[in-house]
Amino acid sequence: MKKYPVPTQIQEFASFFSRSGFSLYLVGGAIRDWALGLHNDDYDFATDATPEEVMTLFKKVIPTGIKHGTVTVIFKRQQYEVTTFRVDGDYADSRHPDSVSFVRSLEQDLARRDFTINALAVNAFTGDLTDLHHGLEDLENGIVRAIGNAGDRLKEDALRIVRACRFAGKLDFSIEADTFEAMKQLAPKLKAVSGERIHEELNRMLLSKRPSRAFELMHSSGVLAVLLPELEACAGVEQGGYHIHDVLTHSLLACDAAARSNFSMNVRYAALFHDMGKPQTRAGNPDEGYTFYKHEFISEKLAAGICERLKFSRADSDRILLLIRNHMFHYTEDWTDAAVRRFIKRVGVEALDDLFALHMADQEAIAGQCDIRTLGSLPQRINAIIAAGNALSIKDLAINGQDLISSGIPAGPHMGTILAALLDEVLDNPEKNTGRILLQLARIKYEALRNG
Repeated sequence: MKKYPVPTQIQEFASFFSRSGFSLYLVGGAIRDWALGLHNDDYDFATDATPEEVMTLFKKVIPTGIKHGTVTVIFKRQQYEVTTFRVDGDYADSRHPDSVSFVRSLEQDLARRDFTINALAVNAFTGDLTDLHHGLEDLENGIVRAIGNAGDRLKEDALRIVRACRFAGKLDFSIEADTFEAMKQLAPKLKAVSGERIHEELNRMLLSKRPSRAFELMHSSGVLAVLLPELEACAGVEQGGYHIHDVLTHSLLACDAAARSNFSMNVRYAALFHDMGKPQTRAGNPDEGYTFYKHEFISEKLAAGICERLKFSRADSDRILLLIRNHMFHYTEDWTDAAVRRFIKRVGVEALDDLFALHMADQEAIAGQCDIRTLGSLPQRINAIIAAGNALSIKDLAINGQDLISSGIPAGPHMGTILAALLDEVLDNPEKNTGRILLQLARIKYEALRNG
């Protein structure tokens, strides 16, 4: 068996362990990916030294997770996270072991891991590879297989069910039959897994070139119905017309297209969620055709629930919802300049590229290819309006709230209404964005509000 090409600095790091009678191993994804011919220098380290013993070997060690045997060693300006070999006790909460026992045996440590393809270990000093669970064979055959009894492994941490889908999707592997059967039986246990952990796994899925593969496995195993029932409800919902796929398949294809062409995670989520409102809004029949009137607003509402449940940040949630809400725009060349300015205001300059990326992904999912010509001259017209310095938000107006106060309009609830009305006027007539004209209009508006 050929040796792993351990980088020189890691060999030097490992020498501190070997000189003191300990062993240090590289484990996890870096070894799996190397065996597949993929690049991955995100190293995890495992050792037979206890955390306290590791702390005696180096000058600077941070006890980042010492309760579970993990410390972070600072060595030559690099951080190395090192975890002591261990065996886990029972998992009463299907997430955390009730107890952790440190051991000196690599064999025991590898036996507690999730899948055979993740149970490869390389001696960080010699480069010798250890494969006790036929992980290389499963890599060769393209199989994700739980170590030992599949039910036992997945019960320990239900998130492993999602991880199996992610690995199989990313690597284009199949899932071994017993493992897949255990996933189907244990999928309801995912309800107890925190939203943050589910969110992180979904993020990793969306980083792959073809996220749909993992989501298809979640669908067929029952995982999607537990984690994203809003998306699961799209399965089998035919659309007719120029759509040849049901809503779920279309959504997954749109997500694939976004993953290939855009680096924004928010665009990928928007592509995944953008049509979830269609099952609730479908009207008509196969013969006369279906309509999905205002489905974007139902999709936005459903996506908001997912974002809250899975603990998305406010900024990410807001962007995803904005994209979904606006994805049904239909540009025609007869739009006036005022209409283009109102479109920019509604979407926001900073979100336009993301919205166009979502549009392209949606088009590719429908037609099999994306064509920038579907946007017509809209991008060029937007660029011209931005270059001209047209006011597109209240902050772009030639006056502000302090100017209104100085002109005799008191601070209060009327002020926001007046400024919004001024922006509305300027969107139609950019030439009115002068201090003199806006103050005149503001006084007229204020008098109307006060007397109304």
